[in-house]
Amino acid sequence: MNLKLPAGDFRAYLLDCDGTIADSMPLHYKAWTKALAEYGATYEEDLFYAWGGKPVRKIIADLNEMQGLNMPVDTLAARKESYYHAQLHELKGIPEVIEHIEAQHGRIPFAVVSGSRRASVVGSLTALGLLDKFDVLVCAEDYKHGKPAPDGFLLAASKLGVASEHCLVFEDTELGIQAATAAGMQSVLVAQPVRESSGTGAKTGT
Repeated sequence: MNLKLPAGDFRAYLLDCDGTIADSMPLHYKAWTKALAEYGATYEEDLFYAWGGKPVRKIIADLNEMQGLNMPVDTLAARKESYYHAQLHELKGIPEVIEHIEAQHGRIPFAVVSGSRRASVVGSLTALGLLDKFDVLVCAEDYKHGKPAPDGFLLAASKLGVASEHCLVFEDTELGIQAATAAGMQSVLVAQPVRESSGTGAKTGT
C-alpha cells in the first residue's frame, strides 16, 4: 500500500474526514468563497489551508475579528454547508486511505473525528459509499475544544472502548497530528494531491 503505517498493536482507526478520507478541500474552499462573498468577506487560499482542522464556527469568528465584520455565525455556516453539499456529486476519495479502510473493515472498528459538522461528514461519507464502514462519528458539535486539543480523539476512543495507545490516527493537518499526539495516540500524516491550480500539495483539513 502507498501509505505506510507505523508499527503498533492498533485496535481502532480514527480518521479525519476532509482531506483525509475525502478529497473535499477544493470543494470546501469553493463553498467558503461563495458564501463569504455574500457578506463582502475574503478568505485567502493559503489561510484556508493553514487553518486546516479548525471548526467552521471558529473560522467565521476569526474572520469576523480579522476583517472587522459581524457575519452571523450560524447563518453563514449553514449557507457554506449548503454550497458544499451542492457539489457532493464531484467528490472523490483519497485512494491510499480508502485502501486501509477496505483492508481492515470488519477486523477493527473505525471512527471519524472531524472539525466539520455532522451533516457535512455524513454527506461526504455517503457520497463516497463509506458511511456504513464507521462505527462512530465525532463531529464539531460533539466536543468543545477543537484540534489541536485532543478532545475529539479521546471521545472517539471512549465511544469505541479502545485505549488511546491502541488507536491509530489518520490526519492531513499539523493541527490534527498535534491533537493525536496530545491524546497519546500514534498517527500517520496523509499528504495531499498536488493541485494544478496552486501548484502545491498543501496539507489540508476542515
